Amino acid sequence: MAIAFTIPELVAIVDARAVEGARSEPIRGLASLAEAGPADLSFLGNAKYTAEVSATRAGAVLVPLDFVGQPAAGQVFLRVDKPSYALALVCSVLEARLWPKPPAGRHPSAIIAPGAHVDPSASVGPLCVIEDGATVGPGSVLEAQCHVGRQATIGPDCWLKVGVKVGDYCALGARCRIQPGAVIGAEGFGFEPVDGEIRRLPQVGVVVLEDDVEVGANATLDRARFSRTVVGRGTKIDNLVQVAHNVRIGRQCLIAAQVGIAGSTTLGDHCVLGGQAGVAGHLTLGDRVKLGAQTGLFEDVPAEGFMNGTPAVPFGLERRLVVLSRRLPDLFKKVDSLAASLDSAARPSP
Repeated sequence: MAIAFTIPELVAIVDARAVEGARSEPIRGLASLAEAGPADLSFLGNAKYTAEVSATRAGAVLVPLDFVGQPAAGQVFLRVDKPSYALALVCSVLEARLWPKPPAGRHPSAIIAPGAHVDPSASVGPLCVIEDGATVGPGSVLEAQCHVGRQATIGPDCWLKVGVKVGDYCALGARCRIQPGAVIGAEGFGFEPVDGEIRRLPQVGVVVLEDDVEVGANATLDRARFSRTVVGRGTKIDNLVQVAHNVRIGRQCLIAAQVGIAGSTTLGDHCVLGGQAGVAGHLTLGDRVKLGAQTGLFEDVPAEGFMNGTPAVPFGLERRLVVLSRRLPDLFKKVDSLAASLDSAARPSP
């Protein structure tokens, strides 16, 4: 991919507080401190890599305001408040160049029902299907092979990547971004044993994504059995996440890859769920709850709770239990030795 940023362009993009060093050649790549070459931009986003700055060959480095050091010859330091965020600003400009928003209009192969409403400023890509009564808001983009069900609503400035499916009657707010293959509004997993057979329970609710929600590739959000499955404003959901029927996720939550949330569970605002965490059904997690990776949760957690392990316990306790568990072999040896000594002492003398 072609990249070209002059140093003055980078200074403007990241709002650098100070510029040290000089360089006339443009920056043509992004790389880590260890891997960067003379034409690359790098950054010091974590203090553990501070020692690598003096050794890096990067042509330009984003460093924090309090970094102690000077650039090498032909190298530039851009001092910023938050190097990681500054790099994100650069990547945002780069993203817009590499994946520009497609022009408004409808691809000839798209199938749009007569009763659907697609705003003239929206973009509908090849082989998309928009069912009767559906609405696609202004500025929204549907890439190839997206499907929008009956009476579904896509709000303004949403971006649906290739192969996204939005089920009947479901609704996306403004500026939602859905990655390839995600399904919004699949049938919830509703079944019940009756007379020795497993009977299907109709799932007649919907999924509602509030504004600025992002959903990762191949994630699935099930429609409610009744009422709504809801994802709150600003929440970000990673790839391969399963959100079951009637789940309610609060605002500004982070849900990492392969998390599974069972039906009718409620998450408060600003919760963070680590990768592969599993949450049982009908639970309530308060605001700002954190679950470590691979946590198995089977009970409610009050606000500010930090749980880890399976079954989940408070993080500090779980770390202590891990340390203690590693000492169990030695403990068993001591117990066996003590038991042998007691047996020997209890035997009558000959």
